[in-house]
Amino acid sequence: MAQLNYHHLRYFWVIARERNLTRAARMLNVSASALSTQLRLLEGELGQALFERTRKSLVLSEAGRLAFDYAETIFRAGEELLDTFAGQTPAQRKILRVGAMATLSRNFQLDFIRPLLARHEVEVVLRSGNLRELLVQLEAYSVDVILATEPVRTDAGLNLQNHLIAEYPVSLVAARKVKVTREPFPRNLRHVPLVLPARGSAIREAFDALLAGAGIRPHIAAEADDMAMLRLLAREGVGVTLVPPVVVRDELEGGRLLEIVRVPGLTKPFHAVTLSRRFPHPVVAELIGHSVRAHVQGPPGDPGH
Repeated sequence: MAQLNYHHLRYFWVIARERNLTRAARMLNVSASALSTQLRLLEGELGQALFERTRKSLVLSEAGRLAFDYAETIFRAGEELLDTFAGQTPAQRKILRVGAMATLSRNFQLDFIRPLLARHEVEVVLRSGNLRELLVQLEAYSVDVILATEPVRTDAGLNLQNHLIAEYPVSLVAARKVKVTREPFPRNLRHVPLVLPARGSAIREAFDALLAGAGIRPHIAAEADDMAMLRLLAREGVGVTLVPPVVVRDELEGGRLLEIVRVPGLTKPFHAVTLSRRFPHPVVAELIGHSVRAHVQGPPGDPGH
């Protein structure tokens, strides 16, 4: 029966952390050539290439990322053993890395990871950035899943999977000081300032088409491509704001904002984007399934449910 050489594994662990063979060799006080030999022996034992070698740096392969996570667990366990005998409490945890577009609703992100927050064996690492940055991290196995408002094109050279995990209604909301007439929608928007998502977004284009079809020329007070900014502008009473209620859930529940109308036929989708992997992260599928089931039962904080 094959046995793992933990000496080789520790060498790999240091190389993976440093992402540089020369630095790792210096830290381990061995020659770079000897370290390279030890790495090849480990790859032979596992039957997997652990790095994708480029001219500039060492990049973990999918198998390498999985091996690194196991190595982290193993060597953390060793540290925890020492902590235990030193009278400290060990806490071994799995790591889930979630990347989210910087413009994404924080409430939605919280809804996605909420099932894990009470599970002490899982540590959640949240990272934000633009889509290009996050896709680079996904390809390098630095994040396990990306949360996005639109599906990602699958012709970018990556074997991506788009999962529609929620589709929230879109409403017009306003602070109490913003006066809106009792006329039927959308005629009640003729004389009020509007705060809208930036041009080019799907819900903005659909909303503009709806107003144009009704012959209404909107008075736009502000527009933003960031849901967090839309939330702040709504709270400031700048105008009637077009936003999914999940974004301003706390303000609606607390009465700081009022839902003027649920815009008919207008929804905001949210997607989880993953990379097709031979060794998928077990928690990702669990979270995606939980989000889909929760949304079928009714989005959290949705006044309509």
